Amino acid sequence: MIPVNEPLIGEKEIAYVTDCLRTGWISSAGRYIERFENEWAAYCGRRYGVAVSNGTVALELALSVLDLPEKSEVILPSFTIVSCLEAVLRNNLVPVLVDCDPRTYCLDVDEVARRITPRTTAIMPVHIYGHPVNMEAILDLAEKHNLKIVEDAAEAHGAECLVNGRWQRCGSFGEVSCFSFYANKNITTGEGGMVLTDDDALAAKLQSRRNLAFGATVRFRHEDRGWNFRMTNLQAAIGCAQLENIDCFLRRKQDMAARYNEGLRDLPLQLPHIEAWAKSTVWMYAIVLDDHAPFAAAEFARRLQEQGVQTRPFFLGMHEQPVYHRLGLFKNTHLPVTERIARLGLYLPSGQAITDEQIEKVIKAVRHVFADAIKAERGAVETF
Repeated sequence: MIPVNEPLIGEKEIAYVTDCLRTGWISSAGRYIERFENEWAAYCGRRYGVAVSNGTVALELALSVLDLPEKSEVILPSFTIVSCLEAVLRNNLVPVLVDCDPRTYCLDVDEVARRITPRTTAIMPVHIYGHPVNMEAILDLAEKHNLKIVEDAAEAHGAECLVNGRWQRCGSFGEVSCFSFYANKNITTGEGGMVLTDDDALAAKLQSRRNLAFGATVRFRHEDRGWNFRMTNLQAAIGCAQLENIDCFLRRKQDMAARYNEGLRDLPLQLPHIEAWAKSTVWMYAIVLDDHAPFAAAEFARRLQEQGVQTRPFFLGMHEQPVYHRLGLFKNTHLPVTERIARLGLYLPSGQAITDEQIEKVIKAVRHVFADAIKAERGAVETF
């Protein structure tokens, strides 16, 4: 079975973790934590990095330090992972969902503009599958309406966006930016995340609240509420080693995408699209079946599984989640692009450790599945 993702762990990662173990600093303090925070912030063009235990809590923590008015509105895409919506709800804010762009799968900026009301206080742009949101347009909207930006860059390590004629890395936009370093990300710490900011006061709040808001002078005297959202030094050691290889990792993603593009170009599929103002990392090689394809994504995935190829489905839109309907949310919401790609989209094996031979096997498997489907359709017509 060709796995949908497999991280690439080398000797440097093993050496750094071993060093960390030998020092005894294996919990949430140690030199690798500080190094990873500083180096990742610098890579993304930020002043401060605050490492946390995963990308989900990064979003929750980031929203908390903005101190947005309770029950004010945050605009975010429906086509995203549940972490984004949960972060909004857990901060006692109101999520306002928008549809996505049919080519990039990122939130539809025009729809964001239409959904802004006097109750809106923030926008959460989520970069999807390695392709950036149109941040120039989002920044313009935020400035015009005095809105905060919580950037979710969990899927866009190393991606770039053209803003005012200058290329800018994802993770550098708005008041706070959030990353995940889960095992399938462009660089990983196994689990782990980080919040980036340029603001001194926000950085201090982030550092305090991720660590139970212990008192600055009297440790067990609390003036604020916090969480235990800390990353361990062991995780940060892996992250430091991974970051040293990020340019190599990103080149491999481009090579992987080029091989898939060439091998799948004449099939009834929408292949990854990259806008002229974006530098996508093609984090996951995401494909969407044409409307006239002989099956939907779930059946496509089943047939590829039979061929020894593991896949993952696209997100089911947040507006279609039963748990939120039970809370009285989004019951009459219809977002056609999100609904369509949720049913017709999946992504192919795209991990850092994938080999050229495995890519060729995946391409052959995809072609075989389509050829079999076409043959079956022709046979059915002839029988009829």
